[in-house]
Amino acid sequence: CVQFFVFCIWLRLTNLCAGHNDADHLNISDGGFAKGSIDLGGIEVRQVTTFAKVWSTTQGGQDGLGATFFKPAPVPTGFHALGHYAQPNNRPLFGHVLVTRDASGTGALLAPPLDYALVWSSGQDDGAGFFWLPTPPDGYKAVGVAVTATKDKPQPGEVMCVRADFTDACEAEESVWSSDKDGFSATALRPAVRGIDARGVHTGTFLARSDVAPASVSALACLKNNSAAYTSCMPDLAQVNAVLAAYSPHVYLHPNDPYLPSSVTWFFENGTLLYQKGNPTPTPVTADGSNLPQGGGNDDAYWLDLPADNGQKERVKKGDLAGAKAYVQAKPMLGGTATDLALFFFYPFNGPARAKVGPLTIPLGMIGEHVGDWEHLTLRVSNFSGELLRMYFSQHSTGAWADASQLEYLDGRPVAYASRHGHAFYPREGLVLQGDSKLGVGIRNDCAKGSRMDTGGGRCELVSAEYLGAAGKVAEPAWLGFERGWGPREEYDIGREINRAARILPRAIKERLAQLVNKLLVGEGPTGPKMKGSWRNDERDP
Repeated sequence: CVQFFVFCIWLRLTNLCAGHNDADHLNISDGGFAKGSIDLGGIEVRQVTTFAKVWSTTQGGQDGLGATFFKPAPVPTGFHALGHYAQPNNRPLFGHVLVTRDASGTGALLAPPLDYALVWSSGQDDGAGFFWLPTPPDGYKAVGVAVTATKDKPQPGEVMCVRADFTDACEAEESVWSSDKDGFSATALRPAVRGIDARGVHTGTFLARSDVAPASVSALACLKNNSAAYTSCMPDLAQVNAVLAAYSPHVYLHPNDPYLPSSVTWFFENGTLLYQKGNPTPTPVTADGSNLPQGGGNDDAYWLDLPADNGQKERVKKGDLAGAKAYVQAKPMLGGTATDLALFFFYPFNGPARAKVGPLTIPLGMIGEHVGDWEHLTLRVSNFSGELLRMYFSQHSTGAWADASQLEYLDGRPVAYASRHGHAFYPREGLVLQGDSKLGVGIRNDCAKGSRMDTGGGRCELVSAEYLGAAGKVAEPAWLGFERGWGPREEYDIGREINRAARILPRAIKERLAQLVNKLLVGEGPTGPKMKGSWRNDERDP
């Protein structure tokens, strides 16, 4: 039977995503943001978040709970599906697919497939799952697959193909489900190139392949935004502030972490020094950072350091939570169909690391300590609806996305946890171990509910929104252009520190621990937000 999941309504009723998932709540009225429809330069697309179940399995997949395959339903009148949707069963139904219509007046941008090729079936009887790859006409690309519960091929118009110049390359994002039978796998897709200038659009479809029909990722494509004004559906300044008011996260800091965040201004005002290579006399940094050298990359010619006075130095290390801020970069993503709001947090000091070896917790001396620490959270918001889609948790040099349905909420806004001493962000409290889980050797990332930083109520400061141009009036602060280290390079004798801290351990375990330290921990102040790869590109996966 066909089961409809009216998820958006359920989501609002349960307040799972703060009840902030529509333009009315965000008080949005101007421009193209959150209006439900986006023109990609001739192809109009809408986001469908309600589905009809086609086939489901409760075996295998993520957490052994299986997966479910859906078709978008209902599809708005005049629009066409591009492919079906798939999701693991270990999470609430939360996703979307784009549907399209040809708005060019030519009628040539969309075409039905010539045929369908059976990729795989879970059985031969009705009620099984049958997965079909469209065969596009010459000059067109398939964007998704179709799933049926009978062995009959889908109707020609079940999904549409898109003229090739309105498509872009895609890549595998996440395994949805796989089966040992014929080596079948279903994998969610995303644009292969993602960044503020990239035009690939996330369509919400998936790739199906098997040993019998080993389709490559290149068999499908994502949509491409060909509009000359591809940022026309991005939020204006007032709308950015409305989105931040709706979704600005709560950050829990570990109760045993003395090294708390501060504002950049507080850090500068309390004796921060600018050092220049070859010059033994440092220069105090002005409160607004206007005397910091601009550009030049991280060439080690300059760096920042704590005050020279030991008492003042120890005080600054502890930060100033009361005045701490989140510094926000707003940027287009996924071909201008989503807005990323990256919230950067500054800590004057990153504390020492601790290792876990079996049941033992081993402090690693000075290893992991460095002046200055930048971490960030990124909110990804749909430009169709203003809805929070996902949040990214930076974790040292990498990080991870979590769907909005998987987040923890407080007062209707998402929650993040900053790890003890290292300040990596995670969506849940507890221990995350970086290292070798089989040997039980790793670097501890402990998260728990201590002090809480609420980034709402004016604690978010928008420092960059390049897509708004001069009319946006977002003046970047001078310190954002400082491309060198926010702390000096520290030299650790890793072998000596580990031998001293873990002298009771077998040699093989100490060697493994030393390898992890060399790989995961650095002894130098980081560069600022603008030097991160994610400033212009998508966030980095693990």
